[in-house]
Amino acid sequence: MISINSTHSYPSTFLLLGVPGLEDFHIWIAFPFFIAYLIALVGNVTVLFVIKTEQSLHQPMFYFLALLSFFDLGLSTSTIPKMLAIFWFNHKAISFEGCLIQMFFIHSCTGMESDVLLAMAIDRFVAICYPLRYNTILTNKVVAIMASIVVGRPVLLVIPFCPLLKRLPFCEHYVIPHTYCEHMGIARLACASIRVNIIYGLFTIAALIFDLILIALSYVKILHAVFRLPSRDARLKALSTCGSHVCVILAFYTPAFFSFMTHRFGKNVPRYIHILLANLYVVVPPCLNPVIYGVRTKQIRDRVVRVFVKKE
Repeated sequence: MISINSTHSYPSTFLLLGVPGLEDFHIWIAFPFFIAYLIALVGNVTVLFVIKTEQSLHQPMFYFLALLSFFDLGLSTSTIPKMLAIFWFNHKAISFEGCLIQMFFIHSCTGMESDVLLAMAIDRFVAICYPLRYNTILTNKVVAIMASIVVGRPVLLVIPFCPLLKRLPFCEHYVIPHTYCEHMGIARLACASIRVNIIYGLFTIAALIFDLILIALSYVKILHAVFRLPSRDARLKALSTCGSHVCVILAFYTPAFFSFMTHRFGKNVPRYIHILLANLYVVVPPCLNPVIYGVRTKQIRDRVVRVFVKKE
């Protein structure tokens, strides 16, 4: 069944195939994703709860961490439940509007995670390079402005995806060989030129690369400042404050890097490898981020321990 607008036609429903080539294993593939989703839910809700209730954590770095946890919940919830429905219940259908909504949240949350990692890098840069001016530089007003940019920029970048896709004719092509809807996966179904979509998609990827470049530059400055400290203990203490952030950066960008590389250059790589890597990209960071900060951040770890001790 096809829905018609004034100029073009597009399917009223898309079919998400899951992982083509591994259909017989869908029921088993779902279990690790289900466990990862549970970890992401419990972990990120715990981080948000601890930051809200622990007065000592009402600082810029932990405000940004709360945003990261919120975006992790958004990214995982916009993808994994539908993924599990495909794997376990063979519920492959998704409406055209539902597909666009899922795509919007996936790309928006991805951009927000990248932006909040940059904000956290700026926080570490100020804390290590200008420790005496930290509170005067990162005031509540500055943090609020940074948070607004973190949320607003990705949303503004992703909004054009919707009209760019709705303008395309799909000629009854409605099968998406994937577990979720993403911009180019939908655009490739069109029976018309998608050059504009490709160019704009590359522009949005460039925004993520720009974030990564700025993060790298901030750490160059941080390392330069750290190695000028007089004592080894001071250097180790300064570096330890960045450890969790570096781990989270690796958890976010590494799956994305491998997914991008196999997609662009792995022409002989089976399709199911591409899809599994793309799934890791939306599953691994939300699952690992709360674990990393929960283990490495003393205030969060101690607060969680106190809660369980009180319950006992």
